[in-house]
Amino acid sequence: MPDPYILLKDEPGKRVLLLGNEAIARGILESGIGVVTTYPGTPASEIGDTISDIAQEAGVYMEYSVNEIVAVEVAGGAAACGVRALSAMKHVGLNVAADALMTLAYTGVRGGLVVVAADDPECYSSQNEQDSRLYALLSNLPCLEPSNPQEAKEMVAYAVEISEKLELPVILRTTTRVSHTRAPVTFGKLSKPRLKGEFIRDVKRFVMVPANARPRHDVLLEQMEKTKEITENSPYNTIKPKGEDKEYGIISSSAAYNYAVEAAELLGLNIDVLKLGMTHPLPEKLIGKFLKEHSKAIVVEELEPYLELHVRAIAKDYAPLTEVYGKRYFPRSGELSTSLVLKGLAAITGREMSIDFEGLNRRYGEASEGIPPRPPILCAGCPHRASFYVIKKVAGERAIYPTDIGCYALGIAPPLKVGDILVCMGAGIGTAQGITKATGTDTIAIIGDSTFFHAGVPRLLNAVYNKHKIVVAVLDNLTTAMTGHQPHPGTGMTGMQTPTEPIAIEKVAEGCGVKFVRVVDPFNVGEAEKALKEALRFPETSLIVFRAPCALLLVREKRRKGLEIVPFQVNEKCTNCMACIKLLGCPAIILKEDKTVAINENLCVGCGLCAYVCPYKAIEPLKRA
Repeated sequence: MPDPYILLKDEPGKRVLLLGNEAIARGILESGIGVVTTYPGTPASEIGDTISDIAQEAGVYMEYSVNEIVAVEVAGGAAACGVRALSAMKHVGLNVAADALMTLAYTGVRGGLVVVAADDPECYSSQNEQDSRLYALLSNLPCLEPSNPQEAKEMVAYAVEISEKLELPVILRTTTRVSHTRAPVTFGKLSKPRLKGEFIRDVKRFVMVPANARPRHDVLLEQMEKTKEITENSPYNTIKPKGEDKEYGIISSSAAYNYAVEAAELLGLNIDVLKLGMTHPLPEKLIGKFLKEHSKAIVVEELEPYLELHVRAIAKDYAPLTEVYGKRYFPRSGELSTSLVLKGLAAITGREMSIDFEGLNRRYGEASEGIPPRPPILCAGCPHRASFYVIKKVAGERAIYPTDIGCYALGIAPPLKVGDILVCMGAGIGTAQGITKATGTDTIAIIGDSTFFHAGVPRLLNAVYNKHKIVVAVLDNLTTAMTGHQPHPGTGMTGMQTPTEPIAIEKVAEGCGVKFVRVVDPFNVGEAEKALKEALRFPETSLIVFRAPCALLLVREKRRKGLEIVPFQVNEKCTNCMACIKLLGCPAIILKEDKTVAINENLCVGCGLCAYVCPYKAIEPLKRA
């Protein structure tokens, strides 16, 4: 969507091509939601980014919270005052927010509260695959699952409606293929957001000490009983009849529904499909009726057998003779596809596949043999590359490098090879402490600026308090780079795109009690090396901020100001020793067909790191004629 202001047009019936996340943003505007909070994380990032672009004009308050639990708490606080709110995050962000969400289920809300959890089957940009539907089961909260951008937009309003009817938060679970699919979306009418609320004191409801929590648990269970009637009559839980063949029926939800319908058509199966858009609680009577009408039910879903387990339980009461097929025929890990579902359906029904997918895959493999691999890599001129060069030069193989979530996770790739364990946001500092205690080895914990604010501070406090001798290397590129350059507390900008006081990482570290704190420019290699050597000798916790702006932001700013970007070039002194390639792995440094080193001036941003590492002074700024 080139212009987010399209979402501000109050033109019911207008059709616009939108990402699923952009459709959710439009749903926010149509639902009268007044408060939007997020911590950026793919595949959810565009929800907050889109609202941030238009928040002031839309009259919505939007913030990039310091992490996901704070985001849910801010949204929950607003909803407790009767203001409609939405908090968006990726699936692992829901882990961070879970502590607050579990108890918000007990206190409930007065204004609608929607929590968007974007799952990432296939781990396209995540450290794990997890199924957020299980959080709905764990928290006993309603859960909705759109299968396309249109439903994603509509379900925001539907979630608000359910939330206010039951006074409960509602989980809206998307997946990468819903969040990042682009499709025509029909606009509804905009609703004016209400930002002014009132907090009415109710200690027994909102103060969750044990004496109050026990009766509130019973209230939650009572409200979820009412939800069963809602889900039975939900317009998003529907049977789509295909024909008279009642032997087989398909039960599916989310993006998997699209694969299931397409695969069934390709296989010539003229059968009914039960599409589930509200998946907690499930419509037991509707599913029971569907099972009674079919002797064999095929459950098609991504990741965990969530639907399958419930369908099997329902079948025992409603249709004990109906056979249920599920994860035995469809993978439990990774993303589904039409071909995978087609194979599963063919194996279950005994039908022959009309498409030779194995042959297609073989021919694709043959055709792609000559295509060079394109693994994720740090951008040309990325300051993290300079930081890793310094770290590896000083500490080498003797140190252990716990790393973290962000661009700097790409430091694990050759030739840098900095990164030995990666668990979750902030865990680089935490695991470093255990590794040092267990091994006595020099340990350098790698963490980014946004991640430091998100989850690094408690771990740093723990290190100082328990006197762990670790070095914390904060790679500060002055933005949340990997997810799209969103602001964070160190940038001096809010989600409303208004200036604020930037919070200095070094001041936070000093406030945590770190006695050795240094700030260095990683491109000033000599200064950075000296600081790191001192940090490694320091007997307690030490912290170095490697600070230089993200190369993409630097280039963008120079172009905006009309400043020239001077790339580097290889001169006649080059001996083809390839030190620049072996030490840095910069994508701007290439090997030509004659196996000589060259620099692609279209990629080079003139950081000069390659010139520093060249032992023959064979790299210099480009001299234009």
